[in-house]
Amino acid sequence: MRKPTNIIYGVDEAPPRTVVALSALQHVGLMTVFLIYPVLIGREAGADSGVIGNLVSLSLIVLAVGTVLQALPRGPVGSGFLCQPVPTAIYLIPSLLAARIGGLPLVFGMTMFAGLLEMAFSRALRPLRPLFPPEIAGLVVALLGVATGVVAIRITLGIGADRVADSTDLIVAAVSLATMVAFNVWTRGALRLACVLIGMSAGYAVAVGLGRLGAAEWQTLAGLPWFALPRPEFGSWKFDASLVAPFAVGAVAALLKTAGNVTTSQRLNDADWVRADMGSISRGVLADGIATTLAGAVGTSGMNSASGNVGLANATGVMSRRVAYGIAALLLLFAVFPKLGAIFFIMPGAVAGASLFFAGTFIFVNGLEIMTSRLLDARKTFVIGFAFMGGLAVELLPQAFEGAPGWIKPLLVSSLVLGPISALLLNAVFRLGIRSVQKLTVDPARLDPVEIEQFMETHGAFWGARRDVIERAKFNLAQSIETIVESCEPKGPLEVEATFDEFNLNLRVSYAGPPLELPEKRPTNEEIMDSEDGQLKLAGFMLRQHADRVRATHHAGRSTILFHFDH
Repeated sequence: MRKPTNIIYGVDEAPPRTVVALSALQHVGLMTVFLIYPVLIGREAGADSGVIGNLVSLSLIVLAVGTVLQALPRGPVGSGFLCQPVPTAIYLIPSLLAARIGGLPLVFGMTMFAGLLEMAFSRALRPLRPLFPPEIAGLVVALLGVATGVVAIRITLGIGADRVADSTDLIVAAVSLATMVAFNVWTRGALRLACVLIGMSAGYAVAVGLGRLGAAEWQTLAGLPWFALPRPEFGSWKFDASLVAPFAVGAVAALLKTAGNVTTSQRLNDADWVRADMGSISRGVLADGIATTLAGAVGTSGMNSASGNVGLANATGVMSRRVAYGIAALLLLFAVFPKLGAIFFIMPGAVAGASLFFAGTFIFVNGLEIMTSRLLDARKTFVIGFAFMGGLAVELLPQAFEGAPGWIKPLLVSSLVLGPISALLLNAVFRLGIRSVQKLTVDPARLDPVEIEQFMETHGAFWGARRDVIERAKFNLAQSIETIVESCEPKGPLEVEATFDEFNLNLRVSYAGPPLELPEKRPTNEEIMDSEDGQLKLAGFMLRQHADRVRATHHAGRSTILFHFDH
């Protein structure tokens, strides 16, 4: 794993304690924005302020445990990256429905069910890898960025809140966002590392100066105790079969979102990243499922990996897993000292929205980069285009789906549900009829280099292969055929067979004639200049260098060269 130049502290590095503390504080500030979800669920169930406060405190404890589990570098659990969970909108609609039907005990029981289901799904990810190609992972990440941006705009403008934003809120948001961007782009060192915290502080200062923090917020802060132990709701669980479908859909969406966040973290930490590590993703999904199961067990709402925090780590350049332990410590501190945690909880919506918008920008761009790392044919274009636009429709026109049948409404909760699930279904359909073996016959008397390049380009896009692999394969195929025709005098046509799966690309060139020499050692300059044989050896040596493995055979007058490329 080679650290990219824009990352200051990679996942395995140990930053100074001050950097860990500043980074942890920024992450916690962003995470607390999502505590609104257990609050909304508690209100829907008719709970009083004491019960809702307990929900929030228990959520903080579960977040602390989930953050550490996700960051574990070894063992069966944890992606090894900074992909901590937050209360999630994915389970909001199912949880609100459960709260109406059976109160908080039903919310807790169905949350446990969803978490256990996600844990079970995590064990089946490896054999299902063909259904999760990089372009689907990139789509999920891009939708995460879009959804984060949409949530940011809604929070900033007060859409769906008790009070619609006015010009004062827009000023606060503009100051917060501009400060974050300025310190991220035009500063270095500690100032860049703390750019989000500085922006939040600037927004808070402007909000206080303009009177945006009113008497209600100060009364909420004053009315909270300094110290209070949360009360777990062990045993307060119910189950309702009618809610299995919406919570199961939520579990699948949570799995896909976690997979997208872990994939993004892998790519951000490795300059040579080429494919997703399914082992790390599987362990990350397991940790995410454990967090949601624990949330239901102790008595709070469902959790899921936080895209905004992955974007924050990218923006600041601090990806070290050591930050996870600082985050967990702060969360536990706020869980038992409610007055401290409330400082984040009463954060003006304009400040919270600016922070999420800032992080969402990085997430969206990372998703585009992952998607475009593969060649895309018409099938994959339809998969990505249809799923992306469908997800946007849900985010931008939610009222258009209010009359949808009840059985499909769980899919219309968010772009993070409809988009990824649509992409999975479309990808499964479009995989029908894909042939992994393609053949080409080359007449040595009418050699056409353009035809050979188009053969690899066309099928590379059809397979969704990596661009760099196809470029190397094109070079080897064109150069080997040209060298064979010029020096081996093949009798009859050359047969080319290209075999592709998710992990390998094999090119087999077969012809009737003497074998082509593929030396492992480069010929000397004297050999190259003094004889045609030396030039042929150089050509064979270069072909070997462009492939991951090469094998040449000769049997019954027929020679075969096999080029293998890892994918």
